[in-house]
Amino acid sequence: MNRWQQIRRVFVAFLAVFLLTTSVACSTATPEARTTSPSLSSGNQYGELARGDSAQGDRYADWVIQTSHGLIKDAYVRDNDKLGVVISKDVRPDDVKPLARSLVQGFHRSSPNRDLSVLVYAPDKQLILTARYNQQTQQVNYQG
Repeated sequence: MNRWQQIRRVFVAFLAVFLLTTSVACSTATPEARTTSPSLSSGNQYGELARGDSAQGDRYADWVIQTSHGLIKDAYVRDNDKLGVVISKDVRPDDVKPLARSLVQGFHRSSPNRDLSVLVYAPDKQLILTARYNQQTQQVNYQG
């Protein structure tokens, strides 16, 4: 192996380590930086949703993603009464409404005695369904 090949390999290895360390460092967000609200309805692109605007909301959104068995790619909680989820491509159109109803029921258990909204976004981040739970009537209304 000649000298230039050795220099090139060392340079590539150094560059790979540099990119990995800076991308991990830049993607690690502090809780203060994760409190911005996403604007999904406008179709803006984003990397990852800020999970919650409170520690409890943050934990609940993480739990929703972890327990969804791959059906939910991303989630957020706002004001402890709005849950937004981005579904995966594995969710069939016929399963969106039952999934939203299940999410409303689970969200109601974690935030009782309040009106709740669950917003379901397609994999391309377009809003496809909103499920609203009315505490007084104990009914779920769907839009979308």
